[in-house]
Amino acid sequence: MSLGNFSLDYFSLTDKVAIVTGGNTGLGQGYAVALAKAGADLFIVTYDQNWEETRALIEEAGRKVHFHQADLTDTKAIKGVVDSCLDVYGKIDILINNAGTIRRAPLLEYKQEDWNAVMDINLNSVYFLSQEVAKVMVEQKSGKIINIASMLSFQGGKFVPPYTASKHAVAGITKAFANELGHHNVQINAIAPGYVATENTAPIRADEKRNAEILARIPAGRWADPSDLQGVVVFLSSQASDYMNGHILAIDGGWLAR
Repeated sequence: MSLGNFSLDYFSLTDKVAIVTGGNTGLGQGYAVALAKAGADLFIVTYDQNWEETRALIEEAGRKVHFHQADLTDTKAIKGVVDSCLDVYGKIDILINNAGTIRRAPLLEYKQEDWNAVMDINLNSVYFLSQEVAKVMVEQKSGKIINIASMLSFQGGKFVPPYTASKHAVAGITKAFANELGHHNVQINAIAPGYVATENTAPIRADEKRNAEILARIPAGRWADPSDLQGVVVFLSSQASDYMNGHILAIDGGWLAR
């Protein structure tokens, strides 16, 4: 490829089809809206039916959106997600594995049912949905899978042992999938958000001491806004990132540099 061939069109997602899990709220909604503004049509998987705001934002961007209600902890439902997207759009170009959960408790008090609940959505659903979508992408000979990792893909954290375990594992399977699928022109990368102001982090932000400790370590001096993650999801979904594979990209305001 000649250097003169580069164009901002490499970032365009016009007429691409993107699945976003948990795409009706928080960071997932931000990812979905960013993809729509870059030209993609959306297939959003949600646990509930709280999707009217997201629908309005995507339609305002001039793109189509379909909502599919499913419990991603049910492996039988995962194939239904893929089949339904193919029925609606006929292809899958992008998968954003955003759906996740977190449950906090001291290690010595952590319950097995909470461990299982976190691992089921944060890891098992990512693996099985990626596996099903990869079958489609290999046949198409193209595709982008973007997993959502975390600062706790690199660190241990406190009071969230299964979350930490799941996010370390997400980083690992990102690399494993990249090794096997790269020669099929399918790229798999992960975004590792830093501390973002969402509903999941509300308890931490409400703790004045903990909030001050976090802000003191972030060179940017602030929590991220979901909009801070929108550019990177477009990049990783686009032709501009075709030679990026198996990478965990931290968007953290400099947290890991400290």
